[in-house]
Amino acid sequence: MSEAQPDTLVQAFQSVRQRSLHLAEPLSAEDCCAQSMPDASPVKWHLAHTTWFFETFILKPREEGFTPFHPAFRVLFNSYYNGVGAKHPRPQRGLLTRPSLDEVRAYRAQVDGRIRRLLECGADPALAALVELGLQHEQQHQELMLTDVKHLLAQNPLYPAYEADPLGHAAPAPASDWIPFEGGLAEIGFGGRGFCFDNELPRHRTYVAPFALASRLVTNAEYLAFIEAGGYRDPALWLSEGWDRVCAGELQHPLYWLGQEGGWGEFTLHGVQALDPQRPVTHVSLYEADAYARWRGARLPTEAEWEFAARQACLAGGALHPAGASGEGLIQMFGACWQWTSSSYAPYPGYAPAPGAIGEYNGKFMVNQYVLRGSSCATPDGHARPSYRNFFPAGARWQFTGIRLAR
Repeated sequence: MSEAQPDTLVQAFQSVRQRSLHLAEPLSAEDCCAQSMPDASPVKWHLAHTTWFFETFILKPREEGFTPFHPAFRVLFNSYYNGVGAKHPRPQRGLLTRPSLDEVRAYRAQVDGRIRRLLECGADPALAALVELGLQHEQQHQELMLTDVKHLLAQNPLYPAYEADPLGHAAPAPASDWIPFEGGLAEIGFGGRGFCFDNELPRHRTYVAPFALASRLVTNAEYLAFIEAGGYRDPALWLSEGWDRVCAGELQHPLYWLGQEGGWGEFTLHGVQALDPQRPVTHVSLYEADAYARWRGARLPTEAEWEFAARQACLAGGALHPAGASGEGLIQMFGACWQWTSSSYAPYPGYAPAPGAIGEYNGKFMVNQYVLRGSSCATPDGHARPSYRNFFPAGARWQFTGIRLAR
């Protein structure tokens, strides 16, 4: 869904495409090629796949005399679009030492020039909508570039930093208060001007019972208290699948926490830092978020409750690690951590995916996933909104995921 004006598209296109290259600048070619786990992708693959999107869905059907940059790229850099054809296996993306990073950059440059020429000839509404979808898609991959490379660097015993500047200390977190909401018949889903993804539609009415949200996210200090109180040793707090993972040794503390002499450390994109008690706890699974909420005598919010409350909050961002809390009322709704909800990822009443391969973007993933709301410190500026629906399996932890309590 788009109302972007064609004369702004070239500028927006250049800005988003350049930011992806900027995110890769601190990395070596070796950094950009490696894959740390099947759920993550190499930075080189992200740079190529986002280019593949523009080449496949815009240039191929619209460019006169279309010729692909390289015929093999149609398979190598397809992610999950079955309607387009065959795909290289996702767990094997890190084995693609060829094409080189330089060739991927050349691929981007050539496709960028062709897209700009197409737009300079005039963009009808359908073309403008496709370009904007491609840009929003690339912004999603920009966030993945940061979270995937963080997971990659964390596997290195040298714990190299992506960003050389020190992280610094957060200001003391304000007391966590309960913010009450009367609830009622609420309008949920995208209903404004501009872009949204299809899973945010249609806007619909749903009843929200009276509830309260915690004014801020759970901090590292608060989560450490849960650990020290035996939270990972009490089966009564855990969903069955989560407890199975605890017993298997998979869940012992948040991802990237490091036991050190003299206290806990945390691996960040700024390298290893002493665990800052004032910052929000992040990189936790839904299982951990739910167990912590039970320990506190609370619960996780539903996505409808979260959106109902979020329309009273403001957007913020621009860092590489969740910032501490500041301000009054409902804070940290955006720009710190994605916040787990208790809602399964499912279609809204009346949802219909777009026709063709583009329709595979969201709808086919509406099973065995949970909704996260808000945005994180890695989310590009301007990419967040109250109706945005992120989604991951309950065990996912490599994203900047945090906890907001409800009751």
